[in-house]
Amino acid sequence: MSVFEQLGLGKLDTHFWQLLASAAFIHFVFLAGGWLSRSNPHYARLTPLKKAAWCIHIVSVVFSVIICTASAPIFFMPELEADRLFGYSYYAGSVYAFACGYFLWDTVISIYYIKESGLGFVLHGVTCFFVFLLSFRPFLQYFGCVFLMFELSTVFLNVHWFCDKTGRTGTRLQWINGIFLITTFFSVRIVFGFYQSYRYFATCYALWDIVPKHLFYFYATADTILCSLNLWWFWRMIQSITSRFKGEISEADSSYDKTHKKAAGAVETDKTK
Repeated sequence: MSVFEQLGLGKLDTHFWQLLASAAFIHFVFLAGGWLSRSNPHYARLTPLKKAAWCIHIVSVVFSVIICTASAPIFFMPELEADRLFGYSYYAGSVYAFACGYFLWDTVISIYYIKESGLGFVLHGVTCFFVFLLSFRPFLQYFGCVFLMFELSTVFLNVHWFCDKTGRTGTRLQWINGIFLITTFFSVRIVFGFYQSYRYFATCYALWDIVPKHLFYFYATADTILCSLNLWWFWRMIQSITSRFKGEISEADSSYDKTHKKAAGAVETDKTK
């Protein structure tokens, strides 16, 4: 009997190497993000902590795109649909191993940069890591992709962040991205997320006699907290986005264009000297 089987994570023995490879890949993206951004004037002006935050947001974009693309097929896997509680799929296990690798890295990097990230991000990383780690019992592999699809809105959230850090606050680009951000966040995290939470509770209720009670309460607590946070974050997100557009969008775009035209003119003048 392997160590993972003794821990009650029987399927992790098959996917552990993928978890480690995922963490290594994510850290490579983090380092590559800094290297590729070194010539960016906005990045160059940042403090070391802010540069780390810049690279973390690059990692977040890459992870979000990969994990959302990879998670979608899990909804349509017959072996998981047939047994939503204890079903297992090698493909789903590989996706969750990639997610575990990311959240393991996220936890470590949040601890390392805790002055920038704060304790909240550390707790978020730890919680998400164990949420997907426990799927290797196996348990709830069918529903695991629901939480991963939440990352779809994270793509637009990161674009919003980069707009603020590159002098594009209040521009038409940020306005359009804000519409996509609010739409995807509401659709994926609120409508879709709450509906899938209902399905999770309904499934567990129908099979209550065979549901591991400690795991049910763990996931039920995590789900309730996350749904509550999604409502809070949605409200705060609307406030944050609307606060950036008190003036006319066209004026913001014009100001941005003028600034960069002046900068370009200064460069040309310098070249002629």
